Amino acid sequence: MVKIRLKRMGANKKPFYRIVVADSRAPRDGRFIEEIGYYNPVSEPKVIKIDNEKAEKWLSTGAQPTETVKTLFKKNGII
Repeated sequence: MVKIRLKRMGANKKPFYRIVVADSRAPRDGRFIEEIGYYNPVSEPKVIKIDNEKAEKWLSTGAQPTETVKTLFKKNGII
């Protein structure tokens, strides 16, 4: 199964996330199929950048977003 989830980047105590499409069996920070955006919760204001076309393409092919990614999509107006 294909999931849309967050891949953690950044230093200790300063997380930065990439929104990626990955196989559900792959490790969190491991192999992924495609990167569709990023999320920076540390900056003020929080930065969310998502490629809407790629996200909609993956959702239409059956990729399941995680709960956190689903809320980010709602904030961006994708879902």
